[in-house]
This record gives sequence, structure tokens and C-alpha cells, in this order.
Amino acid sequence: MRSREKILANLEQLYRESYQRASAAGETGRMIELDSAYVRDQLMLEILLDVRDLFAVAPAAPPSGSSALEKLESLRRLARR
Repeated sequence: MRSREKILANLEQLYRESYQRASAAGETGRMIELDSAYVRDQLMLEILLDVRDLFAVAPAAPPSGSSALEKLESLRRLARR
């Protein structure tokens, strides 16, 4: 499993390269658009990584073979703590 830092660094690199191309082309509107998209995607990715981390915790993980509803209930209990 890739680390959180590596995933976020890859996201940043992708947006940085696009931003630099837009800057070199003088596309101010595109630069603003990329700034907003980066913040949005970073937030979404961090949420997904948090969910991944929650499911990776052994004591909180539901027994194998449990239904999707049981897994969601376990996640809900974790979030309330």
C-alpha cells in the first residue's frame, strides 16, 4: 500500500506541472482553475485516505465475511469516538 505522503506528493507534482505550463503560457484563468481543483482534490483524497486508514485498523475491522451494512455500522461507530 502506498503511503499517504507519496500519494499526496504525486497529486502535488501533477498539479504543479500543469500550473507551470499554464503560467508559461500566460493562462491566468487556467492557473486559478488549477488552484481550486488542487485544493478540492487534495481534500477528497485526504478523506479517502482517512477511510482507508480506518479500515486498516485491526481491532476496529469487522470480521471477514460480514456484510457491507455491518462494515458501515463499524465505520459509523469509529467515527463517533
